[in-house]
Amino acid sequence: MTEEPLYPLRRTAAFREWSPSIHYAKYQVLQPAALEWRRLYDYELLYVYEGEAATEMNGRRHAVRTGQLVFLPAGIRHRNAVVAPNTRLLGIHFDFFDELAVLSDADLVVNEETADAAKFCREAHAEPFAPLSAFAVLTPPPACVALMEAIVEEFSARPLGYELACKSLMLGVLSQLLRLQYAEPLSGATIHVARIRELMAEIERRPAERWSNPLLAERLAMNEDHMAKLFKGVAGQAPGEFVRAARHREARRLLRESDLTAERIGELVGYADLHYFSRVFRKLEGVSPRAYRKLSRVL
Repeated sequence: MTEEPLYPLRRTAAFREWSPSIHYAKYQVLQPAALEWRRLYDYELLYVYEGEAATEMNGRRHAVRTGQLVFLPAGIRHRNAVVAPNTRLLGIHFDFFDELAVLSDADLVVNEETADAAKFCREAHAEPFAPLSAFAVLTPPPACVALMEAIVEEFSARPLGYELACKSLMLGVLSQLLRLQYAEPLSGATIHVARIRELMAEIERRPAERWSNPLLAERLAMNEDHMAKLFKGVAGQAPGEFVRAARHREARRLLRESDLTAERIGELVGYADLHYFSRVFRKLEGVSPRAYRKLSRVL
């Protein structure tokens, strides 16, 4: 289509002018399928927790694997597909300058017969960073994933002031993604990066295992100190912190999506003692597992 090269529209703006608003934030579990071609009026981050997805865009097919996200810009025609069974996703629709009033999905996805050129949102750009749309697939650090999860929770529960909270969290997400452009490569560690990412994905799938530093070092065939340094360089967290975060993410998912008892959930994520699980959960989340479950189900 002749107008596509014009998109995404961009606006050079100082960071203090960025004012993102969230239009949609949700978890999904999908089975393999190719979705319809579409364009968006806003922007979308689609993060893969587990499984694999793919996006066709600008004449290329991009694989989006566990631990990665695809950045879908406004106005760019694209088609998403789920490649692996039970692929777990987190999707966030947003704009950069609080431009779009959203009342229904029709305000997000373009109906080509009635496309409104005035509704396409602009992408913020500030030096020294390149626009995010220059990078279709990104690997966000765990801290960024935690911010995206917090956005879903705020947007779903909608407590008083959730719009302000979402705006603040989204600014954090954007800053984390932009900083990836200047992340220092791990000197001499290229051959290990893929293996560490595979191990990170395995920890996410099986957080209840006893992922000690000696075990991780053995799996990666290196000494503990070297393993810990390289692991932190790739994950953005020390191994023990990453394991705790993975267990916490899975505990939150089970509290949201199942009716299992807190004691059973603690066991499933690696904590045999309910009191210890509750203490760790409260420290990380600020509330008990039971209180979190109640809050997550308030819509």
